[in-house]
Amino acid sequence: MHTLYDSESFSVTHMSATAEPAASAEPALPTLLRHGFEIVDKRSGKELYLDGSWAELFQQRLAEWQRNTPTQEEVEDTLEQYAGLAHIPVHVH
Repeated sequence: MHTLYDSESFSVTHMSATAEPAASAEPALPTLLRHGFEIVDKRSGKELYLDGSWAELFQQRLAEWQRNTPTQEEVEDTLEQYAGLAHIPVHVH
């Protein structure tokens, strides 16, 4: 887990797809390893998890931002678009 962006309005965390060894003596079942991104809209208290093709599209956006550094306003505008999809309330454990 790696925080990529954190502002007063949004937080973006990359969830890495890493396999952990099984603790039992039984053979490990195959698992689908996928990475994803969690986008938290701090204003509404909701979060969105992107995986699969959505994560790939977001990864392409991140790569573009690495080539052409955006302003904070451009980043926030993009995250605002994704936040419109967020419906899961954030729960603090």
